[in-house]
Amino acid sequence: MIPGEAARSAGARWPVALAVYAAILAATLFAFLAIRTAGEGLAAPPRVGDAAFEARDAAAKGAPLAPVLGALIVVVAAARGLGIAFRRLGQPPVIGEVVAGIVLGPSLLGWLWPAGAAALVPPEATPALRVLAEIGVVLFMFLVGLELDLGLLARRTRASIAVSHASIVVPFLLGATLALWLYPVVGTADVPFAVFALFLGVAMSVTAFPVLARILRDLGMQRTELGAIALGCAAVDDVTAWILLALVVGVARASLGEATRTLVLTAAYVLVLATIVRPLVARIVRGLDRRDELPETMVAGACVALLASAFVTEAIGIHALFGAFALGALVPHDARLAGDLERRLGDPVRILLLPAYFAYTGLRTQIGLLAGATEWTLAAAVIAVASLGKFGGSYLAARLTGLAPRTAASLGVLLNTRGLMELVVLNIGLDLGVISPTLFAIMVVMALVTTLATAPVVGWLERGRA
Repeated sequence: MIPGEAARSAGARWPVALAVYAAILAATLFAFLAIRTAGEGLAAPPRVGDAAFEARDAAAKGAPLAPVLGALIVVVAAARGLGIAFRRLGQPPVIGEVVAGIVLGPSLLGWLWPAGAAALVPPEATPALRVLAEIGVVLFMFLVGLELDLGLLARRTRASIAVSHASIVVPFLLGATLALWLYPVVGTADVPFAVFALFLGVAMSVTAFPVLARILRDLGMQRTELGAIALGCAAVDDVTAWILLALVVGVARASLGEATRTLVLTAAYVLVLATIVRPLVARIVRGLDRRDELPETMVAGACVALLASAFVTEAIGIHALFGAFALGALVPHDARLAGDLERRLGDPVRILLLPAYFAYTGLRTQIGLLAGATEWTLAAAVIAVASLGKFGGSYLAARLTGLAPRTAASLGVLLNTRGLMELVVLNIGLDLGVISPTLFAIMVVMALVTTLATAPVVGWLERGRA
């Protein structure tokens, strides 16, 4: 049959096909009407209540999907748009993503146009957004661990240990000293000075591990010697900061036993990872490297393992992201498994889930609480003390361990990145009532300024060295 005849034959069959389709639909409708008529006289037994099912059903009905999807559209689009804008300004895109969360929250859009902010990111979407955000940052830290070259870190063990300790101790003591001035001005009478000073010291000691990892990645420095040392020091910094934070929470709640429990369990888990999990991972990786293709079962197993490790550290009381990072760091960065997991998980985590984390944090931040010259003067003092503590302590320790001046300076600037981890700590302090809303806003400004300064200063230092 020639093409023209085939087309005419197919066209002639269309009316027949449509008629058959309509007949089938009509027959189905009449059959259902007959079934409905037959069933109208039937009676069902009363429903037996199931409290657990009803509770889950009520929770599901309380979190509709449409607002969450709409919020994700806004969050991802804003994060991507501001990320591109900040890249053109010479900042890593991660800074634009952080600012996108702040813009969508009460600090800007919620202040200028409350109804619009509520429509773009509905309040009922916030709980689901929080869950997505936490999962996103856990998965991201696992990917960061996969990229960490422990060989580079091991060759600078003495420098890493010295810098880590100095970058914690110096800002902690300076923060506690600053509390002598801040407590009578922005403290609260129902919080003892000791708790206030402890918390301020911990807040000054934090390094924004996720943001630092993104900055290093955006600058192409995540696998350099400086990047490895910075990530290792930041990991030690934040684990220590979370343990100290657990101590502060315990003191605030009059429960030192809980802080001691966290410290003991953390040491036990690190021991298990080093003595049992690491040899097991090395054996699995060697076996997989000899295979032509990685099975999906192994990828699923790796995901289950990282979630389990995150679950353990969350249950211990430090944070889920450290468990995910620790497990990722046990996988050699040049192994086939590491590359395959990076390819499968990388884009969904960085494009979809991580911006949700930034947005959720921004929704809880209110920079507008800084209303006068006094608050801004306090903010300037906090920024100066925070930078002096982190940069000064890290620089001196790095120089004493043999690092070159520019490398030591770059390391000090990198560790002065606070960003989102600082915001998480501050939200905990605000929820506990340890810090006032005004001090919370001041510390948020400090976190943003120190984070914004990181990329341009490090870029300038590295260009000077080249």
